[in-house]
Formats: sequence, C-alpha cells, structure tokens
Amino acid sequence: MSTSSLSDTRSAELYRRALHVLPGGVNSPVRAMRAIGRDPIFVERASGAELTDVDGNVYVDYVCSWGPLIHGHAHPAIVEAVIGAAALGTSYGAPTAGEVELAEAITARMPSVDMLRMTSSGTEASMSAIRLARAATGHDKLLKFAGAYHGHVDGLLAQAGSGLATQGIPSSPGVPASAAADTVVVPWNDPEAVRRAFAEHELAAVLVEPYPANMGLIPPAPGFLELLRDLCTGYDSLLIFDEVITGFRVAPGGAQELTGVLPDLTVMGKILGGGLPAAAFGGSAALMERIAPAGDVYQAGTLSGNPLAVAAGRATLALLDEQAYMTLSDTTRALADGLREAAGDRPVSVTSTTGLVTVFFAAEAPTDYAGAVACDSEAYGTWCRALLARGVYPPASQFEAWFPSLAHSSEHITRTVEAAAAAFAEAAS
Repeated sequence: MSTSSLSDTRSAELYRRALHVLPGGVNSPVRAMRAIGRDPIFVERASGAELTDVDGNVYVDYVCSWGPLIHGHAHPAIVEAVIGAAALGTSYGAPTAGEVELAEAITARMPSVDMLRMTSSGTEASMSAIRLARAATGHDKLLKFAGAYHGHVDGLLAQAGSGLATQGIPSSPGVPASAAADTVVVPWNDPEAVRRAFAEHELAAVLVEPYPANMGLIPPAPGFLELLRDLCTGYDSLLIFDEVITGFRVAPGGAQELTGVLPDLTVMGKILGGGLPAAAFGGSAALMERIAPAGDVYQAGTLSGNPLAVAAGRATLALLDEQAYMTLSDTTRALADGLREAAGDRPVSVTSTTGLVTVFFAAEAPTDYAGAVACDSEAYGTWCRALLARGVYPPASQFEAWFPSLAHSSEHITRTVEAAAAAFAEAAS
C-alpha cells in the first residue's frame, strides 16, 4: 500500500477557531491527538465501522467513541429507538417504564447485580459507588492501581509512589492533598503490594478494572482477581469492578462473567448507553438499598435515566445475543493476529480479548503501568500518523485500547492490516 496524504485543511481551520473557545481546542484531552504529535481531526459523520472527517477523508474507525459503539456508528435499530424516544419528549425528571426494563435487562446479564442506580457518566457512577462502599464499611481509604482510570473524581486522580503501597498524591493541579490522601495506589498484577496495602490500611474498597484498558489492555495475571476477592472478603472490604469498558463487551455479563470473580459493586457505562450519555452502579439489594430514597446514602441526577439514553441502551443490549459475541470474538482475533503479522519481527506486542486490542511498542507485552510507560510512545505516534494517512483511525495514545465492533467486516480488517504493515515500515524508517 503506497503512502497516502491526509488532507486536513478544514480540520485545521476548525481547530484554530476551537482554540479560542475550548481549552486546548477540545472537550476531552485525548481528542487533541497531542500524544501522537498532530492536531485533532474533526469528524463530520459516521456509519458502521467508518467515519468521515470534515475534509472528506474516510477512515476505518477503531475508537468507536471510546467503546460505546459495539454495533458501530448509526446502527439503524438504535437510531430508530432514539428518534422514537425523542418524539415523545427528551427528558421528564420522572420515572419511566424504559428505565425499569433497562435495569431488568442489566440485572439479567450481570451476575453480581441485583439492583442498580443510573447516572449520566462513568465518573458519577464511580464516585457514587465509592460513597456507598465507605458508608457500608465505615472506612475511608480506597485501594486503586497505578495507571487505572476511573473518571476524574478528585480522590481517584492519584498516582503511585514506590513499587509498594504508598499514600496517593494528587496527579492534577486543583486536587487537594486531603482528597488523594485516602487513596492507596499499588502496581497492577503485584500480589505482595496488595497484601501489604491490606495489612497497613483499613480499606473501604478496592476499585479495579478487571481487564485494565486505560494503560493499554493489560490482563490480570492468573489468580490476581481471585486474590483481590479473597482479601476483600477476609478484611471486610468491598470489591468494586469498574466495568465501564468491559461491561457487555468482553462477554454478556462483562469480565465478572468471563472470570467467575464476583464483585460487591459494579460500575457500568459506555455500551450501557448505546452511544448516549448513560452509566450506572449496582450490586446486591442489601447494599443498593442504602441508596436514597430507599436508604441514607445520597445520590441524585437531573438526567439520570434519560429516556433517549435508555432507549439507545435497551436497543443496544437487545442486539447483543450469543452470535454477536462469537462474531466479535472472531473479528478481534483476526485483527490482533493480522497486526502481529504486520509487525513482523519488530519490537511490537499485541494484547487482546473479545472487543479490545492494544498494540504496544515493546518486545514483550507489559504486565503493569510501569511497563506500559516504558513502551516507545514516539514510535507509536509515528505509526498512528501513518495509519491515519492510510485511512485507519486508531486511538491517539499508546495507553488506550482499540475497540473493534460488530460493524467491522473482514474487508475492514484486511484494509487495516495492509495499512498497518505499510505504517510499521514507515515508523521504522
């Protein structure tokens, strides 16, 4: 495949205007594409597995809105559901039948969830789950893993110190030291660091992505999630799975179904809203009935359970049958195998599970955040720019996962692998 040029005259003009009215010209940092050394591409429309930018360039899309679009862009059944809901009113601030039906669909899929509360974002759901865990246990401290992202809650924007358990320190200006002080950060896949954290701190909860995908996809080591479950049970702490990414993606019931490890609370989002803003947290009835108005732990939201998002979520889940997961697994495997073949003998590794892929520019796949940080992010950036020039739209960061969807066909995979091979050659030159 010959090198292509990427025409971005209109994107450049929109970015120039955006810089005057939006911080950094974008409404979420990774969209700025600074990590791969270029300015952002402005999108005009999308359909299926492809998106078209304002300059008319067409790309095979592996961002898919960072995970919600498991059926691809503008799936007719989902669009129809949203249009039908909008015609009846966009928001009521009152209960609807759709909310009940969506909650029933979720509890039927998620093994550990008997009851849930909807929110408008994963950040809200994480924040609320932590509040509930602290109320239920009477403890304040939270254990999280270095490199994991659970939303922009003050107490979760804490970074790791040494390789063992350390008190969290703020990793963003504006986060009070007191907010991060109750966050204990340990390396992912480090059993001894976790054991030490439990021995040294009274923990309300462990908050974990069962398949971390915000440092690139780095699966849990064998037995690691089981260890977290055992320690939480033994120390009367709660295990919270952040399944915002993995929920309804890696299996019908998320990573907890895939691994057989059941958390006390689950945070959900992305696919749950079918491309519209929606998230939730849930768990056993005993825990969830502590949430107001059933109980004393306060949580509220003007647009929680918004009827458009509920309609999109219901339509999305209805399409996710057994065959859908078999297809997504096959598509993911074909993409991952193709990318490995395209990389050849270069120092590149590819990790994958159903619906998630990461290309690490390292000879061995990382097992924790430190390993991910050690990857050659400059080479990844060069490779991504070369992919964009050839009509493939990858995540603009070494630390983000690729999101293959049910809209990606074998022809899309072939195009992607051909572009990847040419881009690898360009990145190495």
